[in-house]
Order: sequence, then structure tokens, then C-alpha cells
Amino acid sequence: MIVRSFQEIEGTDRHVKAASGTWESKRIVLAKEKVGFSLHETILYAGTETSMWYANHIEAVVCVEGEAELTDQETGRTYTITPGTMYLLDGHERHTLRVKEDFRCICVFNPPVTGREDHDENGVYPLLTEEV
Repeated sequence: MIVRSFQEIEGTDRHVKAASGTWESKRIVLAKEKVGFSLHETILYAGTETSMWYANHIEAVVCVEGEAELTDQETGRTYTITPGTMYLLDGHERHTLRVKEDFRCICVFNPPVTGREDHDENGVYPLLTEEV
């Protein structure tokens, strides 16, 4: 059994801040736990725009605080995401989040991330393993 809090991982190697400066993520469950998924609390900052494409991962996101506009770059459709709203990128959709107020969400990734990932120039997380 693993018990840990987001607070206790602040400032550790599990607390990742994007090179772009648009988000930070506390990665509470990682690939090294060997449970088949990773679990994160991510905050995207108000006034920012982040384009992403999880070509190698499926991601589920639940908003718990704030507001953002999510645009599916595949269809052009836009959604307002507020607390209690979930979105699932089950088709590896390219998407953009335009953050209206600090957007705190809980995210699940499959396959799990290692904690070392950051978005590349295409918005993609590389597929890393613990052996890297």
C-alpha cells in the first residue's frame, strides 16, 4: 500500500514545472510504482495557452478548480471546462487549453509517465520507460 499527499511531494523530483512556464504538475503515482497508470495534480496558469498532443498516451482529466477553454484541434470544437467536468483524450487528439483562471486538475495517464517528461515542440510527451 502506498499513501502519500500532494503536499509532501512539493519541491521533490515528482514536482515538475514545465520549461514553457505555463504549468506545474505534482506526480503522485508514476511508472516506477508499476500499477499501469500515473496520477497527477496539474495546475495550468491563468492567461496561458498550451497546445498538446499525447501521441503516446491516453489521458483523462478532471477539473477541480478554475476554468479553461479546450479546443479539439482535430475537429475545431471548443468546450468550456469547469470544476466537475472531465475530458478523455482517448483518440490521441491534438488539443489546446486556453486558461481563463488558474486551472487545477487531476490527470491519469496510460501508459504511466516516469516523471521526467515535458512536452516537445509538437506538444508530445516522449514514451519513456524506467530503464532510460
